Amino acid sequence: MTDRRNRFMENLQEFSIPLLLGVLLAMLAANLSPAGYAEVLHWHPFGDVAVFGHSLSFHFLVNDVFMVFFFGIAAKEITESTLPGGSLNPIHKAITPLVATLGGVVGPVVAFFAGLHLLFGVGIYDHAVDDFTGLSRGWGIPTATDIALAWLAARTVFGRGHPAVAFLLLLAVADDAIGLIIIAIFYGDPSHPVAPVYLLLVVAGMGISYALRRANVRQWYVYVGIGGPLAWAGLVLAHLHPALALVMIVPFMPGPHEDTGLFVGRDEVDVMGEETAAALHIEHSPLHLFEHQLKLAVDFGLFFFAFVNAGVELTSIGPMTWLILGALVVGKTIGVTLGAVGAVRVGFALPAGMGMAELVMAGFIAALGLTVALFVATAAYLDPILQGQAKMGALFSGAVGLIAVVLGRALGLGSRKREPASVPKAVAAEGPKVAGTAPEAPSGATPDPIRVLPRDS
Repeated sequence: MTDRRNRFMENLQEFSIPLLLGVLLAMLAANLSPAGYAEVLHWHPFGDVAVFGHSLSFHFLVNDVFMVFFFGIAAKEITESTLPGGSLNPIHKAITPLVATLGGVVGPVVAFFAGLHLLFGVGIYDHAVDDFTGLSRGWGIPTATDIALAWLAARTVFGRGHPAVAFLLLLAVADDAIGLIIIAIFYGDPSHPVAPVYLLLVVAGMGISYALRRANVRQWYVYVGIGGPLAWAGLVLAHLHPALALVMIVPFMPGPHEDTGLFVGRDEVDVMGEETAAALHIEHSPLHLFEHQLKLAVDFGLFFFAFVNAGVELTSIGPMTWLILGALVVGKTIGVTLGAVGAVRVGFALPAGMGMAELVMAGFIAALGLTVALFVATAAYLDPILQGQAKMGALFSGAVGLIAVVLGRALGLGSRKREPASVPKAVAAEGPKVAGTAPEAPSGATPDPIRVLPRDS
């Protein structure tokens, strides 16, 4: 019974059911009872209590407190990927997907501004009435890729173990790393100028976390409990988005000796076995335990994030909807493709088993911008009409996954799946992994820059 319950919970996480259910209920609530939905968002569970001038509404608690842990887990994956065996170590083995990531960020921005100029040019927006500068604040919305949904779509299209899955997963993680920087720099509180002096609190939190690491403190909650509040307070008072607080703290947590793969639930201790690890004096790292002990709550908590941010009335569809959606689909597909092709032209390589069709499809799937796109839309536009239109564009990007599956089946992309000849069983059971070192190639052959270890079906 316990195994069946655990598998059920894993399936809910794997297929992002809480997030999708939150989107559905938010849309229903916003369209069937807009007043009731607004009342829920502005509910103050702690009464009139305020922190640094911010009332603790349900909306604030979700976007500015809960999302701290969501972005913290993203930071953990990025941090681990720089360790030996990780997808960013050594860096030259990840050049192609990283350049593709850069293209996948620049492409949507270019597409957004080109589309915005076009809308003004054809008269949909009018310079005499509409503020170009205000409208242009949405440029960061289509730069995001939803990691979980993109991974799910890629595995459905290509099949488990295909190198395109690991390529896209690394791209999505790096994409979100750039997205964190974009949010921090460009999407502070527009009604209050940035107050840099308060960032000294963030520096203090980082300094304390560094001291804790030097003292070999092995409890992740000490880092979160001391460094986290300092960083959060510093960002709030500096009028920057506090959801990024743990991004500054998590990298200081002691990590494992090597990375076992992006979003792999087990670490080196689990792979080698508890007895072997104990004999070698290796234990679960604070960085691993941080995600392992929080991920279930965060994954299910995304229900509340979606409910708070996805409640848009269907009448909100407008020009900005199609601009965001078009920038995502066109910008991501072309940007990722051109970025990777450019890297190949200067001497780097795609993973073995990936051709142009797989590359273009990976770029298309990267247009799934749901979670972070909704988050940025909330920060980009205070005008409820523009915000609603932008959110609809982010929501519509969810259809990319379904279209990708249909196109993938039509093109037979899943039938091109490539499996390595030999994979250690202990690691093969762990899911897709971009390893930091490639296997030795046969004499005369070109070694793969990225090795993908498949997950058993």
